[in-house]
Amino acid sequence: MTLVSVVVVNFNRVNLLRKCLLSLRMQDMAGAEVIVVENGSNDGSAEMVETEFPEVKLVLCAQNLGFCGGNNAGFAVASGEFVALLNNDGIAEPGWLTGLVAEMAGDAGVGMVASKILVAGRDGVIDKVGHGIYWDGQNRGLGSGEVDRGQFDSEREILWPDGCAALYRKKMLDEIGGFDEDFFAYADDAELGLRGRLAGWRARYAPEAVVHHQRGATMGKWNPRRIRLIERNRVWLAFLHFPWWLLVMNPVFYLLRLVAGALASAAGEGEAGQVKGIQAKIELGLTLLKADLEALAGLGKMWPKRQAWRKKRMLNDREVFQLLKRHRMTLSELSRKLA
Repeated sequence: MTLVSVVVVNFNRVNLLRKCLLSLRMQDMAGAEVIVVENGSNDGSAEMVETEFPEVKLVLCAQNLGFCGGNNAGFAVASGEFVALLNNDGIAEPGWLTGLVAEMAGDAGVGMVASKILVAGRDGVIDKVGHGIYWDGQNRGLGSGEVDRGQFDSEREILWPDGCAALYRKKMLDEIGGFDEDFFAYADDAELGLRGRLAGWRARYAPEAVVHHQRGATMGKWNPRRIRLIERNRVWLAFLHFPWWLLVMNPVFYLLRLVAGALASAAGEGEAGQVKGIQAKIELGLTLLKADLEALAGLGKMWPKRQAWRKKRMLNDREVFQLLKRHRMTLSELSRKLA
């Protein structure tokens, strides 16, 4: 069996994909299987892979299956004991795979490992080093926007890894399944990661596994569709896996977060502070409202999944609450820091 399979999903980003694959070619771990899932691009991406990277296994999809469907297509053909994900806008340092595998290989209970992800083009600025979560289901990368001064240079437990650059144990994926394709993109890694944690698997962080990520290159940071997917999927994530008492309180926590975001925006801080002008803020608010309505309309198809997963999970409601509490993000972290 191959030790590691690396899955890269691509849609119309031929130049980014080339740089990504070059970084994988330079890995100091020999014998890794590289799989590119071509999500129906029309920019010559598939032809570039066939011509310039003949060693890569190419999976051709007739249409854009999103991050979830694309990665699931990669999982289906992966032969590795471990499966790594790398976004096409990510550049992996040579020791990336070695660092990830070293953190997982010695402990059969670890199902996921996170990378140290830095912002490409911003020397030493952290994108994320694993994820934390707020009580309404909003989650964010830990360390986002901080200057890397070594504060995240020790191995530790995390809640789940960011799907931009992560390692999963194939045995875990076979047990719990891949990404929920109803999510399409965004918060999908949160749903998969939390599902894995509730099934009893642990997650770790490998500081030696470094990736440089060109943030927002795939869809654009303020693309309304991206915002809509993030907000809709936040609601679905909570509905699928949170205890009932947290679901009942979800609107309250959501309102608190919106108020905190508005106050931060007025002070020119945080993500909301980057939205300039009344018109832009109104449009953002309407996008969030549409996303919430879409999320509520989709709860009917989420309900059977929630019921199925409650029967399979290894943690009871109290243990789920304690897990979320250990990795809880504060309102200040969410509203006043840049993601």
